[in-house]
Amino acid sequence: MGVRNMIVPWRLKRAWVLAAVVGTLSFQVHAENANSSSDVSQSVRHAGYECAAESDAQPSNATQWLERGLWASHCYAFQARAVAIDAVDVRTLALSHRIQDGIRQQVVQYLDGPSVSIERRSPVGRLAWTEEHSNGEMPTPARWAAHLEKYYAIELEDDARVAGREAVKLIFEPRDQWRFSHEWWLDRDTGLLLKHVLSDQQGRIIETFQITQLQSPQKYTGIVRVGSPTVILNTPWHTSWLPDGFVAQPVTFAGEDVHQRVYSDGLATVSIFVEPLASEATIALQEGVQQLGVSAVAIEHTITAEGRWQLVAIGELPVATLQRIVRSITFDLQEGQSQESVDEAESIK
Repeated sequence: MGVRNMIVPWRLKRAWVLAAVVGTLSFQVHAENANSSSDVSQSVRHAGYECAAESDAQPSNATQWLERGLWASHCYAFQARAVAIDAVDVRTLALSHRIQDGIRQQVVQYLDGPSVSIERRSPVGRLAWTEEHSNGEMPTPARWAAHLEKYYAIELEDDARVAGREAVKLIFEPRDQWRFSHEWWLDRDTGLLLKHVLSDQQGRIIETFQITQLQSPQKYTGIVRVGSPTVILNTPWHTSWLPDGFVAQPVTFAGEDVHQRVYSDGLATVSIFVEPLASEATIALQEGVQQLGVSAVAIEHTITAEGRWQLVAIGELPVATLQRIVRSITFDLQEGQSQESVDEAESIK
């Protein structure tokens, strides 16, 4: 599977970013396989939390609203219409989120152009971000929110209105130059995401997602079960630099001749692909930076003692961030392989 083919599931993931309403605003890694249902059988094996036990009291600060928003997509069934606007086009979407017997069914239907419908099933409570070094503790929105506060200054604006519904606005300003800013508008009654705006360092809007109609959200009264941490497989290469706060996430697909790693800070995600250029399935992409709608792609070629490799980093991050990440990729030397052999191969590139 080449990187060009992997761009397709990356675009499908964008649909889930737009669709899962807060739950995938950490850029749901598991949504790479849009029709996957392999996790469903695991839904009854782990302890969890009852949606019905969540307090109906209004949150009083930004952190409390953030936690409520992160839970909301797991605790409400709803139908919605939405619009997504970026520099490429405007898309209208029909969204459906159903919960039955502890299983979430998420459906995204594109209402413009060719008829496309994407469906995914997963256990209620499968969080979209995996915490590093959790010491066996169950991941929770509270821990997720605490992580975000380390890398974004979060402000609350209490008086807002979206799609005819009363809302609050959360503003996420990055504490460094390596990521973009985000704005969330949360429904005051349910905590569901009504609007999301992604902006660059100059304040220019990159993408806007907005619910235009939210139909009769109903609270789920069952248990939100949180799955045990997923094993993150090793690769024979690693990144020697990432912005602070980016931690490894599970990956749900990989080809025989390609390695992938995914990292997220809880809001932003970068996917890294490494594949041998000697493979017949690999198409050499031009080195440099390309734009894929709201996502940017940084591409580099390198040579090791084992051959030529194509390195690709994709994410909704500043170009300088992606370039620095992809240039930091280093290969773990095999036993008997010397650094001199790598340097020699590089000299004849």
